[in-house]
Amino acid sequence: MIQNTTVSSRFGYSLFIHTACEGVVPYARDGRGLPVVYGTLEEAQRVYVEGIIERLQQFLTSEREFADAITVEEYIAGVQWYGGNCVGDEDGNMFWSDDRNS
Repeated sequence: MIQNTTVSSRFGYSLFIHTACEGVVPYARDGRGLPVVYGTLEEAQRVYVEGIIERLQQFLTSEREFADAITVEEYIAGVQWYGGNCVGDEDGNMFWSDDRNS
């Protein structure tokens, strides 16, 4: 499971996926509904690679089709905190917490 980490500044990195229906969406959300934010690019890259490894292992145990296992749709983007209830990515997409009044 992906865990949220402490971000020491207003900047960090998150994993996203682009969907046909909803556009850009966070790959994982924290308990407040915000994208999970990692404090360093390397930390985000490690989580990204762990997801790839998990899918490949699922293929090896016949839990996933090959094409699905090797297709990587997630990507890493820099993000910025805007107050306590909003995170924006480097493309200008804004992601709000479930409770915008917090």
